[in-house]
Amino acid sequence: MKQNIKTMAHKAIPLLLLLQLLQIVRTNAKVSSIIVFGDSTVDAGNNNNISTILKSNFEPYGRDFEGKKATGRFSNGKIATDFISQAFGLKPTIPAYLDPLYSIADFSSGVCFASAGTGYDNATSNVLSVIPLWKEIEYYKEYQKQLRGYLGEEIANMVLSEALYLISIGTNDFLENYYIVPGRSSKYSIGEYQDFLVGIARDFVTELYQLGARKISLTGLPPMGCLPLERTTNMLFGSKCIEKYNNVALTFNEKLKGLIEKLNKELAELHLVFSNPYDILLEIIQNPHAFGFDTAARACCASGMIEMSYMCDKLNPFTCSDATKYVFWDSFHPTEKTNFIVADHTVKNSLFGFL
Repeated sequence: MKQNIKTMAHKAIPLLLLLQLLQIVRTNAKVSSIIVFGDSTVDAGNNNNISTILKSNFEPYGRDFEGKKATGRFSNGKIATDFISQAFGLKPTIPAYLDPLYSIADFSSGVCFASAGTGYDNATSNVLSVIPLWKEIEYYKEYQKQLRGYLGEEIANMVLSEALYLISIGTNDFLENYYIVPGRSSKYSIGEYQDFLVGIARDFVTELYQLGARKISLTGLPPMGCLPLERTTNMLFGSKCIEKYNNVALTFNEKLKGLIEKLNKELAELHLVFSNPYDILLEIIQNPHAFGFDTAARACCASGMIEMSYMCDKLNPFTCSDATKYVFWDSFHPTEKTNFIVADHTVKNSLFGFL
């Protein structure tokens, strides 16, 4: 894929890294690495390197990130997976696979394949020309080969089997596809479309399992009717959360839980868990002051009502000065502070069995 990755594969592995990896795979105290699939909630910058209008590698994105760097994360700072990596004693940020600044040495303890704007459904990724989910797993297969070339077959296989695989995806399938583009809604009822997506989720998890994954977290949908963008479209009704969308999220999450229960029974040695952002995010949104926020109805960036990506540029005079007072950074994505709260909740309530 990239010359620097191929070059690194032939260099000697640093002894300290090798000893750390061996210690991790010999004990069950921690996972060996964090491997991420999904959409903008977990994209660490892969969209920077593809032809799409959905990017965030410019100011003021990343203004609270280390070095005030706009990495391509859709936030003012870190995203939830970065904090999860820290909680497991791994690197403080997870690099994007397509970022040319990183090599297989950097990816050996954590890598992100996610792409903002994508979904379970291939038709969703076509809306904004982003990386489809099937392509994310093709990149993962490529990564496996590079890791085996770098660490050797035996150690690489142990690292891959002890890695924690985080999957966060699905919101775009509804808000950017089903309810916007007529194709899927004319073919499926909302219940049928949910089942269609759950079938894709089943195939994806099964393929990861067949490729050696054993520790997997499948993230449910947030209260997507409460995103600032959706509340803005509900202005005639006081900018309240759109309950129809929230109910779709709740129903879909229940179907994911059913899938997880089935797969844990069917696939030997699989430890598949459900990570639920819905409840904690709804609690924050309904009572932001209890968490130290001023508002959840408006985002920090620009007017806080509709802006995202290029509409949130550094020239907009309305962007807030203190993002810690806001639940949302742009009209679709949480601030770093919210990401930390959600990540902490996820580790304590869903991922604790992997610690």
